[in-house]
Amino acid sequence: MTSYKDYTIATLGSHSALQILKGAKDEGFRTIAVCEKGRSEPYTSYKVADEIIEIDKFSDFFTIEEELKKRNAILIPHGSFVSYIGSEKVKDISMMHYGTRGILQWESDRMKSKEWLVDSGLNVPKIFDTPEEIDRPAIVKFHGAKGGMGYFVANTPDEFYDRIREYPEEKDYVIQEYIVGVPVYTHYFYSPINDELEIMSFDKRYESNADSIGRISAKDQLDANIRTSYTIVGNMPIVVRESMLPDFFAMGRRVVEKSRGLEGVGPAGLFGPFCLEAIVDPNLKLFVFEISARIVAGTNPYVDGSPYTWLRYDVPMSTGRRVARELKEAVEQDRLKEVLG
Repeated sequence: MTSYKDYTIATLGSHSALQILKGAKDEGFRTIAVCEKGRSEPYTSYKVADEIIEIDKFSDFFTIEEELKKRNAILIPHGSFVSYIGSEKVKDISMMHYGTRGILQWESDRMKSKEWLVDSGLNVPKIFDTPEEIDRPAIVKFHGAKGGMGYFVANTPDEFYDRIREYPEEKDYVIQEYIVGVPVYTHYFYSPINDELEIMSFDKRYESNADSIGRISAKDQLDANIRTSYTIVGNMPIVVRESMLPDFFAMGRRVVEKSRGLEGVGPAGLFGPFCLEAIVDPNLKLFVFEISARIVAGTNPYVDGSPYTWLRYDVPMSTGRRVARELKEAVEQDRLKEVLG
C-alpha cells in the first residue's frame, strides 16, 4: 500500500517556501527547496529542507524537473512560481503538481480574473477601458505577480500619461478605480477531499512607501516631490469583526463554485489555498479587487497558526501545513489524483 512517506514535497525557495516546507516536515514528508544559486541560506538556517537543489535562475526550473520526478516529488506552486516561470509555462509541467494549473492563467490575467469575480456575484471596483475615461482616483496595476511593483495612482488622463512614461517596457496593465477603505486579504483553503471551505487567516500588506509616507507632513511630501510606491515589503496580521465572517465565507464559496465552469480549468475548479484581496469601505461594504489562486505571502505571519486555525485544529496549522495535511489525507484515502493538476 502506498504511504505518504513515499512522496516528497518540493517548492521554489522564495515567497512562502519556509512555511510550505516547515508544514510538510510537520506532517512527516521529506522536503526539497529549489533555490537560485547563492540564495539557499534561509532554508538551511531554518532547517526546513531535507535537500536543496540549486539552479542559476528560477526560469531554469525545467532543467531539474526529471530529477524531481525521480524523487517522487509533488510541486507546490506559489507567487514566485507564477512570477518567474509564468502561468503559460506552468502548463508544460509534467511532474506531480498540487492544484489546478489552468487556474493560474485566470489569476495572472487581470481582465479574466475580473470576469471570474463579477460572475461570482462579488462587488468589484470599476475598470476603465481607456485612460481617457479616468474621472476619479484610479490605480494602475501591471499584470503578473510582482508584489505591487510599479503600481501608481492617477486622478486624470493627463496624470496617467505623465506617470506611464516611467515604465516604457510595460504594455500590459489594468486601470482600476481606487476604493478608499481598509485593505483586508482573506486566506482561504478549499478541500475537495472533504468538500469544505476554511478561512485560515487575514492580513494586510505593508507597502513602501505608501504606508510610511504618512510620517511626512503634506507640505514636505510636496516639497520633496515624493512618488507613492505600493511595493510590498511585508505583511501584518488582522483579526476581523466576527459579524463580518459570514460575508467572507460566502464570497469564498461563490468563487470556488464559479471556478468549476471556467474555460481551461476543468471540473475540479479551484481548490487548496487561495486569497481574495478586498477593500472594506466605511459602510463595511466589501470590494474585491484581486484573486490569488494559490498560497499568498500574507499567510507567512501564521507559521505557528492563526486565531482562526486555533479554533479548528489542536496543532499549529499554517496554510503550508494545511496543504501537506491535504496531500497526506489524499494519499491515505487513495485519492491523490483528485488534488493534482
